[in-house]
Amino acid sequence: MRALTYDGPYRVKVRNKPEPKIEHPQDGIVRVTSAAICGSDLHLLHGLIPDTRIGSTFGHEFVGVVEELGPNARGVQKGDRVMLPFQIFCGGCYFCSRGLTGCCDSTNPATDVAAGIYGYSHTMGGYEGGQAEYVRVPFIGVDAEKIPDDVEDLDALPLTDAFSTGYQAAEMCNLQGGETVLVLGCGPVGLFAMWSAWAMGAGRVIAVDHLDYRLEFARNWLGVETLNFRDMDLVTVVKGMTEGRGADATIDAVGCEAAGSPVHRALGIYMKLEAGSPQAINFAIHATRKGGTISLIGAYGPPASGVDIGTYMNKAQTMRTGQANVKRYMPHLLEHVRAGRIHPSHVFTHRVPLDQAPHAYHMFARKRDGCIKVAVTLNGTLH
Repeated sequence: MRALTYDGPYRVKVRNKPEPKIEHPQDGIVRVTSAAICGSDLHLLHGLIPDTRIGSTFGHEFVGVVEELGPNARGVQKGDRVMLPFQIFCGGCYFCSRGLTGCCDSTNPATDVAAGIYGYSHTMGGYEGGQAEYVRVPFIGVDAEKIPDDVEDLDALPLTDAFSTGYQAAEMCNLQGGETVLVLGCGPVGLFAMWSAWAMGAGRVIAVDHLDYRLEFARNWLGVETLNFRDMDLVTVVKGMTEGRGADATIDAVGCEAAGSPVHRALGIYMKLEAGSPQAINFAIHATRKGGTISLIGAYGPPASGVDIGTYMNKAQTMRTGQANVKRYMPHLLEHVRAGRIHPSHVFTHRVPLDQAPHAYHMFARKRDGCIKVAVTLNGTLH
């Protein structure tokens, strides 16, 4: 089969690889019809995630058709269209039974930090990803969510990660209604967090980025206020917009590749002394009011340094974090999609076949051609 493979930092290529096989009685094989390139994939591309091995296949956002099932797989049938949460989870451990599928104890023997993740290095379980014609899906009967016939592939695809992650980011703000929510990052997760904040009753949503085309996209699609942090002292401006206090809640939808600090970027990307830049976290700490909430949903990999923990403590803020528990949100978000309240496919500014995925990776990483998010089509069809 054809699959995108990692050739080392900043290098990916489409190659022929063996088709996956059933390895466990609860496995399934899915023929991938659409996949997406995620901002978190760029952390792998840039060498920020430990134990990313040459020849591995990226991709943790994908949808497809069930082709084969293990003897103990229940809940789905061959031919079903399905979407898969980006985490792999067993459904029965201490954490899964409490809805914390992102913390599954059974699928990532390398660490007790998080569940296994498709295509996200051996640090996250060493599973092959979905930017390929076929993918092995452990615990398919538990993990897979069927896609209704009236939902297109590209409206379902963001629910596997970006939409669910943005929704959890807003939920972690514990909004009661009328709050000012600051969202750092106008990528797909940030955009879906903005939509979700409005849906949960925010009175004001302010989006921050340093790329004008992404800020314009957020304004036009979601009606938010926007700030380009390159043009201002961000913390001073936010406080000026909020009677000197700061935002009630701030969502860090950027993660470890935050721009704005050449020192931290050098420490992270070039010297490997920290897993990227903590710039977004520090913006959040200083721009959020005392007693406010910081929702940290951007991806970080240990270790990290330079976080202004003293200011955070003294401002009596609450920080909530975690990989999104995607399965929990899928049914609810499908209701929003089917009701026409949101069309998640709107984030896909670019659609390419698998053979063009390496070029798309670099376009996405360099923020060229107005790229917000890339969909990769496979097996010759796009539902």
